[in-house]
Parts: sequence; C-alpha cells; structure tokens
Amino acid sequence: MRNIVLLIIIHIAAISMAQQKPNIVLIVADDHGTDALGCYGNSVIKTPAMDALAMDGIRFNNAYCTSASCSASRSTLLTGKYNHAIGHYGHEHAFHHFSTFNKEKSLMHYLEKGGYRTARVGKYHLAPEKVYHFQEVFKANLRNPVQMANVCADFIADQSEPFFLYYCTSDPHRDGKTVDVAYQPNSFGNREDGFYPGVIEQHYSPEEVIVPEFLPNTPECRAELAQYYQSVSRLDQGVGRLVELLKQQDVYDNTIIIYISDNGIAFPGAKTTVYEPGIKLPCIIKHQNQKHASTVSNALISWVDLTPTVLTIAGLFPEKNSFHGKAFDKVLQDPDFSVQDEIYASHTFHEVTMYYPMRVIRDKKFKFIYNIAHQLDYPCAADLWESPTWQSVYKKGENSMYGQRKVKDYLHRSKFELYDLEKDPGEALNLAEKQNYQQLVEAFVVKMKQFQEDTKDPWIVKWEHE
Repeated sequence: MRNIVLLIIIHIAAISMAQQKPNIVLIVADDHGTDALGCYGNSVIKTPAMDALAMDGIRFNNAYCTSASCSASRSTLLTGKYNHAIGHYGHEHAFHHFSTFNKEKSLMHYLEKGGYRTARVGKYHLAPEKVYHFQEVFKANLRNPVQMANVCADFIADQSEPFFLYYCTSDPHRDGKTVDVAYQPNSFGNREDGFYPGVIEQHYSPEEVIVPEFLPNTPECRAELAQYYQSVSRLDQGVGRLVELLKQQDVYDNTIIIYISDNGIAFPGAKTTVYEPGIKLPCIIKHQNQKHASTVSNALISWVDLTPTVLTIAGLFPEKNSFHGKAFDKVLQDPDFSVQDEIYASHTFHEVTMYYPMRVIRDKKFKFIYNIAHQLDYPCAADLWESPTWQSVYKKGENSMYGQRKVKDYLHRSKFELYDLEKDPGEALNLAEKQNYQQLVEAFVVKMKQFQEDTKDPWIVKWEHE
C-alpha cells in the first residue's frame, strides 16, 4: 500500500514539475497579412477566434518576417538565424531543393533536450528532417484547420510533460489549380461545394472587401480578395477549435500561444517582396495566465527573434548563444519595452528560378533596401504572375498603375531604396537618389556591410566583385 501511495505522489509531483514550464503552441498561417484580421482594423472580415486571442494577449504592430517566402521564412523562425547563413535560401519542395545545413540546430532540438514533447501538424516545407525533427507528426487535410486541430486532441490531453505544438495551415495560400476561364479568381483553397467537415464557410462578396493601397482597386482584385477572406475565416475556425481543446483539457492558462504568418498576402506587391505588405505581419502572443491581456506593443520584433524568445521563456536558452535573433521575452512582461531600434531582413530566392537577393534594414522611421541583383528584372512568382489581379493591370502596359506603383517600377528596381515610413507608409517615394539623403544612405550602407559580416552572408562579396 505504501508503495502505491509513493508511486501516486511521484506521479503527481512529476506532472506538477512538468506544468511549471509552459506549453507552447506556435501557429503559422500561410500568406496571411495584417490586411485581413479584425483585431488589426479590418471591419469586414470575420476572425472572432483570432480577435479573442488578441483580447487575451498582446498584439504586435511592428512584427516582421525576414524573408517573404514560405520555406526560407520558416527556416529562420525555427533556427533563430538568417537563411543566408544556414543554406535555406528558398523553397524546399519539388525541384527547388533548398535545405538547411546539417550542422544547424532547431528550436525543437533544444525543447526536446529540455524535456518537452514536440509535435507538428500541417505544412512542413523544411529540410532536412534531421534538423527540423519532431517526435510526433499528425496527418490532416491542410485546408481543413478544424480537422488539423482535432487530430492534436490526444497530444494536448497528455499532461505528463510540457508540449510544443507546431500548427501550420495551408490557408490562406493560393490554390495551385489552374483555371480555364480568363480572369477567374483563384479559389484560395475554397471548395465549390463549400464543404470541409467541421467548417462553416464564411462567404464574402467582391463589393464588400477592403482593397489595400498597394493593390489595384479592380474587379479582378476584389474577386480574389473575396476568396482570400473566405480562406482566412476558415483558418480562424481552426484557431478557435485549437483554443477550445486547450480549454477543455484545462491547459489554456499554462499555454503560450503564438500566432504569426510566414509572409504577407499572396498578391504581387506583398509576398516575395521586402516591402511592408510582404514582411510586416500579424503577431499575437497569449502569455501564461493572460499576462497583459488585450494590450498592444509597438516593439520592433522579427521572426529571427522567435526561437531565442521561446527558449528563454522555457528556461532552455543554451549557454553558447549562436542565434542572430534577440529574445524579446521582456516585451511580454512589459509591452512598452523596446528590445532593439532596428531589424533586418534577408531574401534571396523564392522558386529556384527566382534569383533576386535583397537585404533590408528597418528602423523606427526608415527602411533601407539593398537590391543586390538590381540589374535583373524583378522575378514574379508563377502563381502571382498568372493571377487575374496582376494580369489585368500588366496587360495594359508598363505605365499602368498597380496600387501606388507603375508596372515598370515594380519590375525594375534601383540598387538602393530608401523610404520614410512615417511620411510614406506605402513606400511610393524612393529617397535613395535624392541629394539631401546621401549621407543617410551611406550610413545605412555601413550598417548593411556590418550586418552581412556578422551573419556570414555569402553575398557580401558583391560589394567588391560586381
């Protein structure tokens, strides 16, 4: 009898010790911008679950990915290093074959070593498995976020050890299917019969959507935005179901939930670019016990900061710090805290045929872009190029306006771009060639070279060998 009692005490103690560390859920949407979230100011789209999450946590206004391309972005957020330093320069899937160097370690490595159970569901888009290893992998329809949440139920219910769940939908990415009718909008994963088990589809009309300034206000664009909104609302239902499961198992309060996107909306002018719509993204973090619930932070943070932040919160930050990112855990304690005055971005490829390396410095006022291969035409991703939104403008000629830019200015870029984001949030006026800004450009060049040197950027040689 005494042995049984002792075993029960040990078991209870083990669970108690495990729960001292928070569970961590990292939700990564696919191509979701700040343009389509209620809590970020869109009064049309219905995203009640994500809005509720923001009410329980902190909403970040200045959160940035480092590369507006799915694979490259995910490699950075799970390693805490820029992809130009770890080899994951672009897409992993199909014939692209980009892959992180074998010697690198990911967030999951440190968490598993520290006693966490790790699992993933949904989009992976990374290589090699040795670096991005999860103990469990759950299968579900990547376009059914509710089903994706449901297959994680048993994993969430197991409270023997703290857990890390990586939940990645394919919504609201464009659908890869081609259409036969000219200017027919992409479906963004929406089914004609409107049926995904467990999902109540939310439909939108082209007339009611809000067209961001960087996009053309055309019938074609509005039709595609309506499909995009529907995909976002489906994603929202998955987030809602995931939160419901956490509450049912009474682990919601002890779970840190991070909601982000890998890059911006899948329209030309956002995804694959380093302009604000491509890299400035939604970020909602619900801390343990809803600390600082319903607050907003203007702190500059980047996806390269996520791995060191999570490890710091979990008490597992390695003694030897090789991360490029900075932990922003103090912002979660004080939303007004500022970790850094500037962040950097690094984009090299999307598809393997889309070589266009760009490096970025974004401080609290200015953005500086270094287009390393500026002599080339800017390459547009196949699905974005073929989109009715782009083609309806492109076919009218190079002087046609696509949002706030002419088509020719979108395709042909200067070596340096400099924007005053306070006065020109749409990045329409390049100040880099203005005489009274040359001193500022030179200062950014010095910082850029130092950044490239510090992060072992192979493209630093282009300064001397152009």
